[in-house]
Amino acid sequence: MVTTLHTHAPCNTPNLKSHSRHVWSLAAAVALYLITNAPTTASGASSLDSTAEELFQAGDYAAVTALFRTQPPEEALSQRFLRLSLISFVRLGRTNEALPLYERLVPDGKAYEASLLRPLALAVITGHVRDRKEHVRIAAYTALAELGLKETAAILEDGLLDSSPLVRARAAEAIGKAGLAKKSGALRRALGDTMPTVRIAAITALGEANATDLIPQFTKISRAEEGPESIFASVALYHMGQSGRLTDITSAATLPDADMRMAALGVLGRLKRPASLAVLSQAVYDPHPSVRAFAAGALGEFASPGGVAPLIHAIGDESAMVRGIAAGSLGKLGLQENRPLLHGLLRDPSWRVRAGALEGLLRLGDMTALPLAAELAQQPDPSARGIAAKAVSMTSDKQAIAVLERLIKDQQPLPRLMAAMAMGKSGGPVVPLLIKALRDSDEAVRIAAAGSVIRQLDKKQAPPRR
Repeated sequence: MVTTLHTHAPCNTPNLKSHSRHVWSLAAAVALYLITNAPTTASGASSLDSTAEELFQAGDYAAVTALFRTQPPEEALSQRFLRLSLISFVRLGRTNEALPLYERLVPDGKAYEASLLRPLALAVITGHVRDRKEHVRIAAYTALAELGLKETAAILEDGLLDSSPLVRARAAEAIGKAGLAKKSGALRRALGDTMPTVRIAAITALGEANATDLIPQFTKISRAEEGPESIFASVALYHMGQSGRLTDITSAATLPDADMRMAALGVLGRLKRPASLAVLSQAVYDPHPSVRAFAAGALGEFASPGGVAPLIHAIGDESAMVRGIAAGSLGKLGLQENRPLLHGLLRDPSWRVRAGALEGLLRLGDMTALPLAAELAQQPDPSARGIAAKAVSMTSDKQAIAVLERLIKDQQPLPRLMAAMAMGKSGGPVVPLLIKALRDSDEAVRIAAAGSVIRQLDKKQAPPRR
C-alpha cells in the first residue's frame, strides 16, 4: 500500500520542509511506478482509476496529482480519474491547476457541474485569505462576508487575527452573516479590538444574533462611547427588545458630529420604523453633503412612498453624489410615477447621476434606459464603466448581459472587478462568463468572480420562496 510506504518513510531529515519534499517525492515515485507497470490493455485505465481512487480515499491528494502529472498530455483519461485529480488539486489549494481540468471535463457549451465548480470557486477565495497583499486579503474576506458560509467558520475566525483592520471587520461581518456569531468566542473577543470599525462589526453581528448575555456590556458602550460605536450598541440593544433605544438612535441623527448623524441615518433607514421617516426627510437639507447622501440612501432603504418628496428635493442637490444616490433610491421605492423624474436625470451632466437614474429605471423595469448602460461602459473613466456594471445587475435583459460581457474583458481591473461582482446578482446566464474570469490576471477579480459563481450556484439550488 502507498500509505504504508508513507508511514515508513525516513523521518530523520534535517527539517520538516525537507521531510515533506521527501514524502511527496516518494509518493510521486510510487505513483509513477504503479502506472508505468500497469497493464497496457483495456484494464490499464481501470488500474489507473483504482490506484487514484485508493490514494484519494487515503487522503493522499499530492500522490493523486503526481499520478496525473505522469500522464502524457495527449492521453485519453477517464472522467473518474480526471475528477479525482481535479478535486485533489482543489483540496491542495492549487486552483490554477484545477481550473484547466474543470474546463477539460466541462468544455464550453456543456452545462456546468456545480459539484465540481462550487468547491473550485470556494478554493479560489480561501486560497487568498493569507495573501501577502492586504488588498487581496480584503477582497477574499469581502467575498466571504457576502456569502456567509458556515463551512468557512475556521477561516473567518482566523481573519479576526489579521493585521489589517478591514480584514478583521469583514471577518466579523462574515461570522454574523453565516449565523455563527452567538457561539463565536473569537467574535466576542473582537469587542475589545483596537479599531472602532472592527468593534462595530462585532457589535452588529452579536446584536443581530441576539446575544442577550452581552446586554450589560452593550449598555456600557452605549453610554460611555462618544462616537458611532455607541449608536451601534444601542441598535444591538434595540434588537434585543429594548424598544426605547430607538429614541436614542433618532436623537443621534441631529447631533453636531457628522459621523454620528450618518451612522444614525443609515441605521434608521434599515430599521424602517414609521416614526423615523420625518427625521430622514429632514436630513436631505443637512449642510454636509455626505450626510445628505446618507439620508438619500436611507430613504431608499426605508422604501416608503413618503420618501418621494424629500428625494425629489435631493435630485436637485448641488452635489452630484447626492443626486446620484437619490436617483437610485427613487427606483427602490418601486413607484412607476417616478419614471419621468428619472428619465429627466438621464441628461444630467454628471455620469454618476446618469448611472443612478439608470439603476433606478431598471429597478422599475424600464428597459428603455439600457442604451445609456452601453454608453457608460465606453466612458474613459474606469469608475464610470464600473458603475455601469453595478447598474445593469438590476436586470437579466440580453442588452445588460452584453454590457457585463464587455466590461468583464475591460483593460482596467476596476471595471472587471465591478462586472464580476455584478454578475453575482444578475439573473442572466452569466456563469460561463464567470468561469472565464477565474483566469483573470488580477487576484481581486478572480476572487470576485469566484464569489459570484457561488452566489449563482447557491441561488439556483435554493428552494423557491412561497
